[in-house]
Amino acid sequence: MIVHFEPASEEGIASVVRSAAAERVTLSIVGGGTRSGLGNPVRADRTLSTRRLAGIVTYNPAEMTMSALAGTPLAEVEAALDAKGQMLSFEPMDHRPVFGTSGEPTIGGVFAANVSGPRRYVAGAARDSLLGVRFINGRGEVIKAGGRVMKNVTGLDLVKLLAGSYGTLGILTEVTFKVLPIPPAAATIVVSGLNDAEAAAVMAEAMAQPVEVSGAAHLPESVGGRFIGGALPEGAATALRLEGLAASVSLRAQKLASALARFGPVATLDLDQTKALWTEIRDAKPYADGTMRPLWRVSVAPSAGHQLVAALRLQAGVDAFYDWQGGLVWLRMEAECEAELLRRYIRAVGGGHATLLRAGEGERTRIPAFEPQAPAVAQLAERLRASFDPSRIFNPGRMAVA
Repeated sequence: MIVHFEPASEEGIASVVRSAAAERVTLSIVGGGTRSGLGNPVRADRTLSTRRLAGIVTYNPAEMTMSALAGTPLAEVEAALDAKGQMLSFEPMDHRPVFGTSGEPTIGGVFAANVSGPRRYVAGAARDSLLGVRFINGRGEVIKAGGRVMKNVTGLDLVKLLAGSYGTLGILTEVTFKVLPIPPAAATIVVSGLNDAEAAAVMAEAMAQPVEVSGAAHLPESVGGRFIGGALPEGAATALRLEGLAASVSLRAQKLASALARFGPVATLDLDQTKALWTEIRDAKPYADGTMRPLWRVSVAPSAGHQLVAALRLQAGVDAFYDWQGGLVWLRMEAECEAELLRRYIRAVGGGHATLLRAGEGERTRIPAFEPQAPAVAQLAERLRASFDPSRIFNPGRMAVA
């Protein structure tokens, strides 16, 4: 039976880590447990959760910064921000639908996994909002890096290193991050009937327009009907989001619709439809299907996404849709994971990386979930891990991907 620890204090977590290091036993580090299906399975002697280390430490709406303990539910953070008309600009994905997990996502888990959504290509990833951290290394030492305002850049590289390290370098206990005002208005321009290559051209055209597009996604016909209750125009839909003041959004929407009308039928979604659509794009709704069919999150150049999918369709059964102007491909395999084929084709279209987000237990055990690192990068990662966690007690079997 695996022993489960849920300390309610930073010192309590540090004590568990020191004991584990002394006893040479390994720890699986979790927050709310909502991303338990991500990556290769962790085989550890004990589980250590930060769930009880919760609460907002400080929130300064005027300076647009917040500090929170790592186990604070993401919903609590977002509710506090929403009350002041502010938000996390990077739109963290809720992984529960695609994994079929329960529990509550935590703010520490968001930053530990560098979880970012549709606005990432214009607003940055989660790590770009992170200002400071407190964490516990593999020796059970408490370390602080960064500060509470952007102008304080002390330790910024260390802060960014912890974001996206998936609990392999240290256990986050407190995070300080910047927030932004919620745009008071939003609309989405939808161009209908485009194939994948045509949609890539349209998204590139939209990004070149002086209208500040904050979301660009293409939903092929195979998935289009599964968004916002089938309320999108019939067939494939290329969606372009605009945000800001109401008068500005209205004017920019008119300009963008006019510029794109030559490509196909154009429709406009209102604020409520826009919020619903981009939440479902963020959470990969078409693939929250209750199955364990392999799901990949692939990052390539925006112009290469449709080329990659077209090549794969000649060799394997795949379904896909595109975010980040085509640079993020949500790719579901209908049967096998096809990891070697996928990664070979990624190299052929100019490079990128693929993360196996979901698969059966057997496939997750034998297939590298994260993109294999180049030898020099792998060596550097191992040296970092040896420095942060010399006894290798954190999340054994999981590759540090920071």
